[in-house]
Amino acid sequence: MTRLFVLELTVAMLSGLTGAGQARATPVPNPPNAPTQISSLKPGGPLDPGYRRLTIPKVRHNTFSLVDDTGTTVLKVESDDSAGSIGLPFSVDAKITPLMSWRWKVNRVLDKADINTKLGDDYAARVYVLFDVPLASLSFTDRTKIRLARMVAGDDVPTAAICYVWDNKSAIGYNRWSPFTNRVRKIVLQSGNTHANQWMSETRDVAADFRAAFGIEPPRIIGVAIGNDSDQTDEKVTTWFGDVVFKAPAQ
Repeated sequence: MTRLFVLELTVAMLSGLTGAGQARATPVPNPPNAPTQISSLKPGGPLDPGYRRLTIPKVRHNTFSLVDDTGTTVLKVESDDSAGSIGLPFSVDAKITPLMSWRWKVNRVLDKADINTKLGDDYAARVYVLFDVPLASLSFTDRTKIRLARMVAGDDVPTAAICYVWDNKSAIGYNRWSPFTNRVRKIVLQSGNTHANQWMSETRDVAADFRAAFGIEPPRIIGVAIGNDSDQTDEKVTTWFGDVVFKAPAQ
């Protein structure tokens, strides 16, 4: 098992966790143990204590800050030959509230990124959705890799994830397994600089995306991680994130 395999699994690691496409939705109350929304925090203030800074050993850390954007607090993530995410400890039944909505903005995409290679696996923005697939249901090889990863990074390494990305050149809708592990499916939602410095709103049926990727019904969602990375390409990028909300389908 390489350090890069551990990186891909643990970049979205959380502790203390108790088809997609556009869709209409009916808001529902935040599920138990949902994190405080970013917009409820104070610009210039500290992150909510329930959030977790997710960084990689021996890789320069991203810079995270809460800033005002036209009267609303958003999370600003600055990457300079660095990597990192903020973990949001959701606990969500994907069958009941499968629609996840958020908005994001980037100042640019990464010129040298390449979603198909390990050396180019950097993104101007990425959002991981973490699923608690029972370890016993996985293949012997996958169980072994995850157990090794947990020995390195802790017992809360997730067993599966969907990763939505803002890529530099891939077509919107393109998806593939991570070059590091088949436990992470990457899906391109935005691509290129056409919408740079513009807020883009997303809604995904994460349950449908999970079924399409893994071929089974989705287990409980145990967290979301938002961030960016430029440590492979040695570039700079700034990303902003708004609130992440789970919703039930409209009746």
